[in-house]
Amino acid sequence: MGDWVLRQIGYGVGVALFVLLATAQVSGAADARPIAADPAKVAPASGLPLQAVALQNVPAEAGPAELSPFVQALVAAIGNDRPLAAFYQARDYQPIWTNAADAARRQAFFEALAGAADQGLPAGRYDLPGIIAKLRAANTVRDRAAAEIALSKDFLQYARDAASGVLTPADIAPGIVRDIARPKPEQTLDALATAADPAAFLRGLLPQAPQYNELLKAKLRLEQEAAADAWGPPVAAKSLKPGQTGPAVVALRDRLIAMGYLAPTATADYDAVIAAAVSQFQADHGLPTDGVAGADTMSEVNLQPADRLKSVIVAMERWRWMPRELGERYVWVNLPDFAARVFVGGKQVFESRAVIGKNSKDTRTPEFSNVMRYMDVNPTWNVPRSIVTKEYLPQLQADPTSESQLQLVDSRGQVVDRKSVDFSQYDADTFPYELKQPPSDGNALGLVKFMFPNKYNIYLHDTPSKYLFKNHVRAYSHGCIRLQRPFDLANLLLGWQSASPEAEFKTALAKKVESVIDLKEPLPVHLVYFTAYPDLGGHMQYRRDVYGRDARLFAALQSAGVALGAKPN
Repeated sequence: MGDWVLRQIGYGVGVALFVLLATAQVSGAADARPIAADPAKVAPASGLPLQAVALQNVPAEAGPAELSPFVQALVAAIGNDRPLAAFYQARDYQPIWTNAADAARRQAFFEALAGAADQGLPAGRYDLPGIIAKLRAANTVRDRAAAEIALSKDFLQYARDAASGVLTPADIAPGIVRDIARPKPEQTLDALATAADPAAFLRGLLPQAPQYNELLKAKLRLEQEAAADAWGPPVAAKSLKPGQTGPAVVALRDRLIAMGYLAPTATADYDAVIAAAVSQFQADHGLPTDGVAGADTMSEVNLQPADRLKSVIVAMERWRWMPRELGERYVWVNLPDFAARVFVGGKQVFESRAVIGKNSKDTRTPEFSNVMRYMDVNPTWNVPRSIVTKEYLPQLQADPTSESQLQLVDSRGQVVDRKSVDFSQYDADTFPYELKQPPSDGNALGLVKFMFPNKYNIYLHDTPSKYLFKNHVRAYSHGCIRLQRPFDLANLLLGWQSASPEAEFKTALAKKVESVIDLKEPLPVHLVYFTAYPDLGGHMQYRRDVYGRDARLFAALQSAGVALGAKPN
């Protein structure tokens, strides 16, 4: 009957029915009599048929529970798995999957596994068909115990992946230094076992941020578009501009229509309407909005749905790494977007262009979350040791008078006359001095820096190099985040704790000496790397993989079993 059920009522309902049948077969423990389903009781396709099978409870066994055949088999199946042993011991070895009373929990879990691929998770890792096979073949107490533990192990793997990511960030790239909180196995199992609504509990394992839900929608849409080749062939032109006409313009027109940037039109001319559509496309992809389809724009236009799908899948994994609570107020620096923003109650209240670290081994800005605690006004730049030895020491060896804005400081904190030092006798390991730049308008940190103390020596700060903010790609720093609007950020932060924030900040600046202004309420800071993300209106934005981290992350996800998986209509 089982195969007929799958054909007649569909995979999702059929899977649940098979599982209920399998459980019914083993729930009788010793005699294990199968219980047939009554087809008349199969519910319509409004949900899985919990009442489709009349399940028996396991008959009580004589003697202490710890000596029962099932408990002995369960202990043997657990083996050396300490978290599982602790969980089952704490509940006197009562099962959570294979009793008749566990039907709702089983159903909820199998529904979650059936949707794992949609969430960008490695569905094959949880082996839903294998679980079903174990349950259908469970004819002895030992089989039932093995199925019970297999279900718990698969659940723990799924819960870990769904709640905190398939991958470990530090394994992907050195700059992904985000700390993630892995769920504790015993606590996770106990939470599921005691959940009044198992389906709600399982949904709650996934990121609850609205951005994640928008990414999920984009993933499903892109899978459909990739399967249908909905965007059509690439545009066979290196660049196009307003005023042109011909087949290449038609191809651009058709692609913009397919991507939703242009209403259907029969024009073959690169007119104002097409230019406006190109401008909107450019805005959504972080490009200069000039309406001209130059080389960079054409490169983005010609990417396929599958390329965008990779970015979305990677972004979903990154959200699984993020803290569940970002903060009522927080700073959000998206590195590929070269922008810093502040959010309050989910609404954006500040935005600034930003310069991030250069794309080289030692200068890429890392990804992590921390807490801003104070502002440093008229800061001193204590040049990091790595910059001193790699950049400035060779210059000083060539010309001791170079970089005169920097002070040479010994181990006692005393400024040393450069003329008294033979720099040629030192190398990177033996150089005994520090370099500092006193407060000034020309200080490399500008006139204010925003401190969230961390071992990576990363912070947000002003800069005298204002011209860099005119550039489209802004990866120039040694790793710290330079802001185009640092004074506005300072005034915003002080506005939360001062009656006259601008006056307070101006007074501190006017002193021309270094001073610290503590934040009365520490502010979460999130340095993130999203090449695909929804804007505040839910419209998808895409950015280029400036550090190549997304490419490595997607390759690792594929190795873990995550499928690109275009779905047919």
